[in-house]
Amino acid sequence: MQNVIDNIYQQVKCQVHNGNVARYIPELAKIDPDKLGIALKTIDGVLYVAGDANESFSIQSISKVFATSLVFSVIGDDLWRRVGKEPSGSSFNSLVQLEYENGIPRNPLINAGAIVVADMMIDILANPEKDFLSFIRRLAGDQNIHFDEKVKNSEKDTGFRNVALANFMKSFGNIHNHVDDVLDIYFMMCSVSMSCTQLANAFLFFANHGMIPATHEKILTISQTKRLNALMQTCGFYDEAGEFTFRVGLPGKSGVGGGIVAILPKQYSVAVWSPGLNGKGNSESGMLLLELLTTKTGTSIF
Repeated sequence: MQNVIDNIYQQVKCQVHNGNVARYIPELAKIDPDKLGIALKTIDGVLYVAGDANESFSIQSISKVFATSLVFSVIGDDLWRRVGKEPSGSSFNSLVQLEYENGIPRNPLINAGAIVVADMMIDILANPEKDFLSFIRRLAGDQNIHFDEKVKNSEKDTGFRNVALANFMKSFGNIHNHVDDVLDIYFMMCSVSMSCTQLANAFLFFANHGMIPATHEKILTISQTKRLNALMQTCGFYDEAGEFTFRVGLPGKSGVGGGIVAILPKQYSVAVWSPGLNGKGNSESGMLLLELLTTKTGTSIF
């Protein structure tokens, strides 16, 4: 496997790509677009890395999977009363669908859905910020995971569309807490900074029926894990989920910081990072890395 990882890393590294960093978030616009890393962790604990796998970056929308998992583990199926389970078919920050669907987001992995999940976190957690970070650290088995205050403030200063989404859902009664408090939690979620290695560790429980392999701690039931894996497969890549499924064939989630995490049930989790994004907001080189990985190893869920 290390030979495969090294080979696909070199193959992608040598290619010229036209992806662009997420310039609408000023802090992300500063990131070197040539960064490239990959980390793969197997269920039995073997780690394979290449490139910038241990450099931290802003995980952005990947955090939505963590938030959804945390809330799902606490309130169960009540989660789905306020957020749907369907692909959006629209951009991740679209206002259009909320109008004719009465303020109920299509799924928790788009911005509107994650804002509703942030609202739920305020309802069920004594200290949402502290508890959320502790949850991620527990999944990763690593206390060296933090929020990036500069990224959080950068998003807060420029996140006008997210403010609009939150207020729009508030008008439908689907945001229960004060909008400013909810958005503060949402921007905090997106500002989490992690490396590919940390992300591969943190997502491994999705490949292991909801249990952290290293500690045997049960995070989600088998049924809940199946459902969130299905959600990642159909909704994890904004309006490019079909393309990712076609090319890669794994459940996963992307973020506009350039990260992508994917899992192969009962075998491994894999995280890649390359800040250059395609027109859909997904890492161009990251998608290619994962496509080459599943092609060369013959591993996918299909």
